[in-house]
Amino acid sequence: MSWYTWLEQGRDIHVSEPLLERLARALRLTPTERAHLFELAHGRPASRPSRAPQAVSDTLQRVIDAHPYPALVSTRRWDVLAWNAAAAIVYGDYGQLPAGRRNGLWSMFTQPERRALMPDWEGAARRSVAGFRLDAARAADRAEFDALAAELASVSPEFARFWSEHAVMDQVPEGRKALVFPGVGVIEFEHVTLMHAEPDGRELRVSLYSPQPGESTARARKLFRLTG
Repeated sequence: MSWYTWLEQGRDIHVSEPLLERLARALRLTPTERAHLFELAHGRPASRPSRAPQAVSDTLQRVIDAHPYPALVSTRRWDVLAWNAAAAIVYGDYGQLPAGRRNGLWSMFTQPERRALMPDWEGAARRSVAGFRLDAARAADRAEFDALAAELASVSPEFARFWSEHAVMDQVPEGRKALVFPGVGVIEFEHVTLMHAEPDGRELRVSLYSPQPGESTARARKLFRLTG
């Protein structure tokens, strides 16, 4: 097509991002080709896709299963695709939830048992909403983000209030989190989030938790029934 040739030639033409996304899908461009198309048209990388696979590879599942402490795999919309046995102990078994409810933000605001674990739930919830808003802004198509936000606002007045504040915050790749478990006590976790690229270029977040050395490790080993 002539205008694509003009892009290659560096001519000053204006093409919208939605049109570029449709073109990339129609031509079945690889992630590298898609990125090149956006560089030609806009002089910058493409926005991050929000779509993601519905499951993870067997290899990735085995990797998180081998981690003795909580591990989760989620999309940029915070949909949880995979988890290990330790994560199910902390957050509940996502497999018992409908697919549309396996979402970190949804559980943050609708699961009282998760809220009870967090000494500073409000601070964590505010940061989560601010991070989700930034992820939505970075998505190539934010419609699914806005749909989730609208649904959450209809069932959680606290989410509606935090969302209306329009705060944004980048998600830190590592940090610490304290959780309180009945019969066990406080466990201080360190956590890291790593990006995993699928073959089609879509990205997943792999979050790994480990207890801090000392009393937290002893309590975590008790909670997760670890021996040896």
